[in-house]
Amino acid sequence: MKKNLPILIALAALLVLGVVRYEHFASAYNVTSFWRYNSMFALISIGMAFVIITGGIDLSVGAVAALASVVSALASSHGAVAGVLAGSCAGLAVGVLNGMVITHMRILPFIVTLATSLGAHGLALLLGHNDAVAISYDTNFAAFGQGDFLGLPIPGIVSLVAAVAGWIALRSSRFGRHALAIGGSEEASRLMGLNVDRTLVAVYAVSGLLAGIAGAILAAQFGAGQPNEGVGWELFAISAVVLGGTRLTGGEGSIAMTIAGVALLGLVFNLLNFENGLGYISLSAYWQSVTRGLFLLLVIVLQARVLKRSAAPAKVAH
Repeated sequence: MKKNLPILIALAALLVLGVVRYEHFASAYNVTSFWRYNSMFALISIGMAFVIITGGIDLSVGAVAALASVVSALASSHGAVAGVLAGSCAGLAVGVLNGMVITHMRILPFIVTLATSLGAHGLALLLGHNDAVAISYDTNFAAFGQGDFLGLPIPGIVSLVAAVAGWIALRSSRFGRHALAIGGSEEASRLMGLNVDRTLVAVYAVSGLLAGIAGAILAAQFGAGQPNEGVGWELFAISAVVLGGTRLTGGEGSIAMTIAGVALLGLVFNLLNFENGLGYISLSAYWQSVTRGLFLLLVIVLQARVLKRSAAPAKVAH
């Protein structure tokens, strides 16, 4: 619990700052807009958490989301279900490809997912003819990104379902236990008789699938498939996962704290937008990225100090 204190304190501090300083920060519109937009990042971060828990990395999620957005837009004329399924299947296909190449050819995940990232981006540009692809408004596909259900944003509900399912899977399923074991030691997992290759393929498939769903939300939310979108999404996801206490070396992680990491990074951006609106400062998107990066570094440093302090008594006891 101690290692999660920095992110929880930072999250609480930002929420208090927002409520106190900005008049409409706690308004229903801002809350739902925040949830709707950041649902895409929550989805890819959940998938990334499982990948990193196994000791791997997936650099393709941003490009896969962009590809899925184009595929969804192209299929949206056949209905909302067809559009969402098309984008999801595109992401799933890339995820399975990543897992198969990593496990069967024994190539580092970094190299494999970097290659598929370039391939997915190129394919998105080809399918979109180097331009955004408008969705069809003759069907209700746009509601998947822009609509509400029982007063709640549909993308937010999708991300919430994925988060709950991921939390349960990691804590209570054989899949989650195997993923944690592989991250702890892949060699030991093989010696214990675990089907490491099958689990790794499944993990990368989940990451690709969630990136595909995020891409479908992207197309529906902004009215077009975006082949050039998704740049830096993988870094956002990795940052959220690391902020949530998941070790980059694998073997330990939390879906709930990953969502907290997404919320924290999203809040920094949200607060900067409110600050720009007050007119006291005017930060461009570039300076906002610098600010978010510095904030991320600060939280990670605080997190490292807490971990070091908590480890010190254990060494003394030993």
